[in-house]
Amino acid sequence: MFQTHCYDSWLGGDARKSTFFMWSQLGGTLPAPLFLFLAGISFALVTDKLRQKGISADQIARTTIRRGAEILGLGLLFRIQEYSIGFPWAPWSDLLRVDILNTIGLSMMLMGVACWMVLSLARGPRTRLALATTAVGIALVISLLTPLLWTNWRPRWLPWPLESYINGVHNLGQPQPWLFPIFPWAAFAFMGLAIGFVVLSDWARDRQAATFLLAGAGGIGLIYLARWLDRRPGQLYAVYDFWHTSPDFFLIRVGLLLVILAAIYAWCRWGAGQWGFSPMIQLGQTSLLVYWVHIEFVYGRFSILHKRANDIQTASLGLVTIFLSMLVLSVLRTRWKGRGAGVWARFRRPAQAG
Repeated sequence: MFQTHCYDSWLGGDARKSTFFMWSQLGGTLPAPLFLFLAGISFALVTDKLRQKGISADQIARTTIRRGAEILGLGLLFRIQEYSIGFPWAPWSDLLRVDILNTIGLSMMLMGVACWMVLSLARGPRTRLALATTAVGIALVISLLTPLLWTNWRPRWLPWPLESYINGVHNLGQPQPWLFPIFPWAAFAFMGLAIGFVVLSDWARDRQAATFLLAGAGGIGLIYLARWLDRRPGQLYAVYDFWHTSPDFFLIRVGLLLVILAAIYAWCRWGAGQWGFSPMIQLGQTSLLVYWVHIEFVYGRFSILHKRANDIQTASLGLVTIFLSMLVLSVLRTRWKGRGAGVWARFRRPAQAG
């Protein structure tokens, strides 16, 4: 995420035409799916924990949907902040732009509804299987509908701020690939939801290493399957856009996410994740904070380098600076987390005693 944003914002001139920049931005197609995928896995962990405590399906739905609404609210607040910092140059339509936080929040709300429906009907040991199967089905439906909702089935009758949540049309008349509408992005969250429930199953808990290695192997198989489907002479859709709406590209990215998941497990169990402090794990614990802050120092008014005016070496130094700064911020956040509440409690205790 850092490298994609930094090079996109700071590289200029011939550097933007280089192979280096092309691969940098190609790698940038993974952070957003990964965020949504991990949000789905986390959602499964929370839902299963609440279910194991005997909490009703209705209460689980209220809890998880409320959390999704909070993330959506943070996304809207982030848009207000971006607009305020960019005022008076930023167009007012930026306030209604569908960004990644908006989609994570909405995806969580949709997952809450889906889990509520399954938990209201399913009982017994096969509940996790029913939840995982439903999540995979919803993800595939979202992916298959995406090309149509971006072209022939566009809901033009909706006001553009609402249609933009369907296909990212914004106010520009055509769907924009740089936005994050529900179709196709929510599908990654539902795939994460499915994987989360699979990992939580009794079979997977007894065979953790085998489960994650199978996930990685399955991811590789999914990539080859998607490439084979893409090469078929016949196409299902009248308008086929491989890089933006194609279900084949969706499957390829899901395959890559599964490979990354297996690599993360190996890293944490047998690799450097066992050595002690891990910058990646640390940043992951405060991902929302570092995302929110780094955007201002890369794309915002407080950018540490001039935008689109630097060579690869200068932009790379800026990237290292951003990475180290966000790592320090993350460490401070985790060390100070909860201390404010402790200070407040100590402050109130003498008053209450008096």
